[in-house]
Amino acid sequence: MSGKGMNTQGPFIVSRDWLEERLDMPGLSIVDGSWYLPAHIPGAIFFDQDLVVDPESDLPHALPDPLTFERYASSMGITEQDTIVVYDGPGFFSAPRVWWLFRVMGAETVFVLDGGFDRWQAEGRPVTNERTKIAPAAFLPDFEKSRVASLEDMRRIVESGEAQIADARPAGRFAGTEPEPREGMRSGHMPGALNVPVTALSEDGSLLPLDRLRDTLEQAGLDLGQPVVTSCGSGVTAAALILALESLGHRDNRLYDGSWSEWGGTGAG
Repeated sequence: MSGKGMNTQGPFIVSRDWLEERLDMPGLSIVDGSWYLPAHIPGAIFFDQDLVVDPESDLPHALPDPLTFERYASSMGITEQDTIVVYDGPGFFSAPRVWWLFRVMGAETVFVLDGGFDRWQAEGRPVTNERTKIAPAAFLPDFEKSRVASLEDMRRIVESGEAQIADARPAGRFAGTEPEPREGMRSGHMPGALNVPVTALSEDGSLLPLDRLRDTLEQAGLDLGQPVVTSCGSGVTAAALILALESLGHRDNRLYDGSWSEWGGTGAG
């Protein structure tokens, strides 16, 4: 990618100008990962994060198996070869989870829209309420299992300290001074975890410039030369930490999909 799409936020963010100029580009899939927006960018396909999950799991937003993901992505008219641009409302909340899902399932050219739908709409760019017509497609998954951490992995990591744990929840929930939103959930955090609230990674819907992003992660205590596993409440905002790490060139990272919903609900630690 070159030109207006390149910016100080790294290789996974595209500008609103870049996307508007390419709305009719063949092979471009625009994915609305917002959960709630009534209107959308022309050509966008809604990605229901409450639906594209593991149907056998009682955890919220549990990672679907590759065949389940293949079925949903194909029904959305998306292939793993497409250029995929994901957005949400505020810009940096739920879109990184969809970005991460497509990448962990084998798509390589996946971006997040800078500023999200809110700034797109505020700038008077094209918006529609019309349902996007979807052409049949075949998404062929290539699942990178090594990018996902299980409960057993986390128990070992907590015991051995072999990887750093970055928790994206707000400071009060991390410290146990504020209750968890899910009933029956314990407060606090995994032993040894570091708190990197997802809100610290962006401003006004934009990922921080890379120099400030690096400072933010390092000031939270992360050593970017060492392995990192990310966590949050249910595995959604943990993906924003993955996006931040990957944007800085950090590749030795995994996402703990069960996150605090699993660890805090099972008495795991």
